[in-house]
Amino acid sequence: MRVALVHDWLTGMRGGERCLEAFLCIYPDADIFTLVHVPGTTSAQIDRRVKGTSFLNRIPGIRRLYKAFLPFYPLAARSLDLRGYDLIISLSHAAAKNIRVPAGVPHVCYCFTPMRYIWDQATSYLPGFLFYLALPLISYLRGWDVAGSRSVTRFVAISSFISARIRRYYGRSSVVIQPPVRMESENVETLTPAEQEVFSSSPGSFFLCAGALVPYKKIDVAVRAFNALKLPLWIVGGGPELNALKSLAGPNVRFFGRVSDAFLWESYRRCRALVFPGIEDFGIVPVECLAAGRPVIGVEAGGLKASIVGYRPGVDSKLVPEKHSGVFIPKERYGDPQAVIEAVESFCDVEHLFDGLTLRARAREFSYSSFFAAWERFASSLGLMPERTRASEMLSRAEGLEC
Repeated sequence: MRVALVHDWLTGMRGGERCLEAFLCIYPDADIFTLVHVPGTTSAQIDRRVKGTSFLNRIPGIRRLYKAFLPFYPLAARSLDLRGYDLIISLSHAAAKNIRVPAGVPHVCYCFTPMRYIWDQATSYLPGFLFYLALPLISYLRGWDVAGSRSVTRFVAISSFISARIRRYYGRSSVVIQPPVRMESENVETLTPAEQEVFSSSPGSFFLCAGALVPYKKIDVAVRAFNALKLPLWIVGGGPELNALKSLAGPNVRFFGRVSDAFLWESYRRCRALVFPGIEDFGIVPVECLAAGRPVIGVEAGGLKASIVGYRPGVDSKLVPEKHSGVFIPKERYGDPQAVIEAVESFCDVEHLFDGLTLRARAREFSYSSFFAAWERFASSLGLMPERTRASEMLSRAEGLEC
């Protein structure tokens, strides 16, 4: 069975690229197709399987500018030549699912989300007048996106939240298979001397925000809350919001930019809690933090409802150590810094009750072995698994991932 894996773009190692690596464990001989590929920004496993890219890949400076070429995504997706394959699996949050599928070839879309830029998050990326200026383009792209969804044989969503969005925007049903998340002990390198110095020279404990610094993650809400709380907050990650967040932050907020896996995991282990003020499609970062034995403070909405069993101050009579893995911010107060302040203060009252064993056990529900077993059941029911491939073999391959 010749398998093609189609990914939106390969310009860094984020959650979507780790999922792509996991699919290479299931289909190790698969070829990868993508709109843009910058060799060296993803793992060796991914780089050596890239077979084809779109014409966008030949544009100078595309690594930084690929999102500005949104109007050309329809042409770029259709330019990928997928003839000769027996199965196409797209891993899509933008254009990957909208490829041209040869007649009679099954196309499974592992959907991270319908494209945020043109659907519910359009005004976050194009605020105010910019949204209305771009509305004709957005309307065109919405029509293209819906049409592209019809080429998908079966949708697989990363969470119930995304399954509902697929149904809302495309009118399609989907199976939910949650993405794999690394556990604390998996392929994490040791700290460099410079990184060790950062932790050894930092007095007191801190709260943590981690991930891409983009508008919909609402890191600015956490910054405003901690400016008022005066508690230490570390922000790990890079993105277009970095400079604006720095200008907003008080002296108790520290920025580290993009960091190594070792630094990230040490931050998880040492933080008091992860603060997660956005509404995520799934949320790999919170599960990684649970795997390191630390709780999460986040909004009771989106994918976080699937991964966190949240204590709700004022609603739950008490925190149950054998059950709860975090503190919930009410959904109706999403985006309110005062709600984050109150959630952090409630967390401080019950912090001593959280149980590391409970947190790690919750994280293991989203392990690679769970993902492989779920995919095996789904794909086998459709006759789309390689012969004699089983979850144990996939897990063995995953042990060698450079992630």
